[in-house]
Amino acid sequence: MDPPRRSRKPQTPKRRTASPTPSPRRRGAPAGPSFRRRSRHRRSLVLKEIRNLQKSTHLLLRKAPFSRLAREICVKFTRGVDFSWQAQALMALQEAAEAFLIHLFEDAYLLSLHAGRVTLFPKDVQLARRIRGIEEGLG
Repeated sequence: MDPPRRSRKPQTPKRRTASPTPSPRRRGAPAGPSFRRRSRHRRSLVLKEIRNLQKSTHLLLRKAPFSRLAREICVKFTRGVDFSWQAQALMALQEAAEAFLIHLFEDAYLLSLHAGRVTLFPKDVQLARRIRGIEEGLG
């Protein structure tokens, strides 16, 4: 036979001490584990995309829009005369333009890191062009 159970006296709950006022939260950053999990997942996807792009050698800009832009600029500088372009010439121009932009963004990102930021601002790109000078930074 089991010994009789003793019933405990119901205790009145103790009052909590007043907590300090919570610090103001940043706007746009909801609290909770779901936000952290989502941002971590997004960050890993971005890093995965960066790795894939660094491995590949294909062009980043689409060929047709770049071709239209190059032809439009050519018409502006030749006073309305429409020149025909070889496909290889457009490809070479696009390769050079993308190499220039990638190098410019690398330099600008280093400047943003030097300023203690992770986000790239327009002022970083402008400073990178200014540091490069007229020949390298398109004056």
